[in-house]
Amino acid sequence: MDSWNGSCQACGTSDCLLTKFSLGKDFFGRPYDRLSPSSDQNPKWYCVTCSVHKNLQRDFRDIRAEFDKLSAGQGSEISTADEFRRASLRLQEILAILGETKQQSPFLNGPDVTLLMERLNTLTMSV
Repeated sequence: MDSWNGSCQACGTSDCLLTKFSLGKDFFGRPYDRLSPSSDQNPKWYCVTCSVHKNLQRDFRDIRAEFDKLSAGQGSEISTADEFRRASLRLQEILAILGETKQQSPFLNGPDVTLLMERLNTLTMSV
């Protein structure tokens, strides 16, 4: 751990298991490295719940970025029916998980997820 007090850097919970993710893949399977010197000088440590919410935030951002590309007429991961459906289902899962937690997510809020879901539905109606 770094020199902070050993508590979750998102919610402040202490005396719990803390985790961090440095390498992985985004929602669309593209690799990312959050601990590269150019991208993350200060890695953060999160409790289990906040780690889940951080991953949800990453998926939400990935889907929103691809939706924005698609809306602008650019190439997008969600331009195929299967990926579009997969992204829509993931947003539903994210909203369900946010609804199940007792505390507000430090990274996401339900209305933002709902708005993106509505925007996706609007896009499917006009196609």
